[in-house]
Amino acid sequence: MSALSNLDSWRALPAAQQPDWPDPAELGKVVAELRTLPPLVFAGECDQLKDQLAEVAAGRAFVLQGGDCAETFAGATADNVRNKLKTLLQMAIVLTYAAKVPVVKIGRVAGQFAKPRSKGTETRAGVTLPAYRGDMVNGFDFTEESRVPDPWRLLKAYHSSAVTLNLARAFTKGGYADLRQVHAWNQDFVLESPAGRRYEQLAREIDQALAFMRACGAEPEEFHTVEFYSSHEALILDYDQALTRIDSRTGRPYDVSAHMVWIGERTRQLDGAHVEFFSRIRNPIGVKLGPTTTASEALTLIEKLNPDNEAGRLTFITRMGAPKIRELLPPLVKEVTASGAQVAWICDPMHGNTFEAPSGHKTRRLNDVLDEVAGFFEVHRALGTHPGGIHIEFTGDDVTECVGGGQEIAEDDLALRYETACDPRLNRSQSLDLAFQVAELYRSA
Repeated sequence: MSALSNLDSWRALPAAQQPDWPDPAELGKVVAELRTLPPLVFAGECDQLKDQLAEVAAGRAFVLQGGDCAETFAGATADNVRNKLKTLLQMAIVLTYAAKVPVVKIGRVAGQFAKPRSKGTETRAGVTLPAYRGDMVNGFDFTEESRVPDPWRLLKAYHSSAVTLNLARAFTKGGYADLRQVHAWNQDFVLESPAGRRYEQLAREIDQALAFMRACGAEPEEFHTVEFYSSHEALILDYDQALTRIDSRTGRPYDVSAHMVWIGERTRQLDGAHVEFFSRIRNPIGVKLGPTTTASEALTLIEKLNPDNEAGRLTFITRMGAPKIRELLPPLVKEVTASGAQVAWICDPMHGNTFEAPSGHKTRRLNDVLDEVAGFFEVHRALGTHPGGIHIEFTGDDVTECVGGGQEIAEDDLALRYETACDPRLNRSQSLDLAFQVAELYRSA
């Protein structure tokens, strides 16, 4: 039996959160076409990321992972991609300086087009329609026609991902990511933003460090370009299997739709289709762990997904909620560490802190996000383990989706620019505020 045929094993198991495609024959046509298309990323790049995540697991690097909650086809523009990259790079330089370790930069981009939903339907004014599951599946407009799952959207997701990756590579390799230019953007933030002024000392230190290196004639290539990786939740298994290829170097299967893929909190069933599919591919992978996760479940996931204990292969992305992380995270970290498993730990401080404002908008408080990150650091410092990174939902635009921040957004402001297709995102100012405060956590440790 070939490695690719083994990938069908998930089909015999329960697959949560899959669309109810109205015409299986049409889905088959789309899948057949996806199988013929070129890879979006290469297996060697996936292995390179795996090596860097091994450094994270060993305590010698830090992950900054972020982007849209749910990408949209309309959002695959040069301006949108550039603004997200700009914000991610600004955050990364601050974290690199504070942590004194390399920062692995991973975007929630070029594939984050599908979202799990707590309910399969949505009701408005007495009308019930299928829930919006992301542009990969159906449309956002609340109409019967728009909400019908359309498998041809999988093909559009592939092409939109290709455009986004092409833009990201151009920006990160073409001089836009130059370290001194990114630092200049941060200086502007510090000077112009009420939130930024409190970080003036740190920005000045970075400026002095760069000036010293320039005076020494240090001009490494890393000053001018960055390594940037793509990731998404591999939710729609037909899509990710169709984009799985056998690596010509090793004869092993890689999901070449992204460098890294992860399993969500709603699809991490130990006997489910997603865990089975992920056990077959060789990418670096992640698993979201929510507040109901037991240590036994975490250890079983390790056994199923990384039986060879390969460093960099498995990342646990915790999403406990600010009130719970200090209580619930320690038992998981203790048991996993005691097992000898090589796992990178990343904090998702977004998904456990969502609430509904009186206006009906889903939102998050920046203070809650910061508190969960602080709790994550406290737990790892107390246990002598490494807080390996943060995983956030953000945009480079000045949206009003999360409340708080130095440029205060109140609940009454949410309607001004509430543009997300699903969950609320930090805007650029809030994201930089988060980066500087995480930097302070590092410096005070």
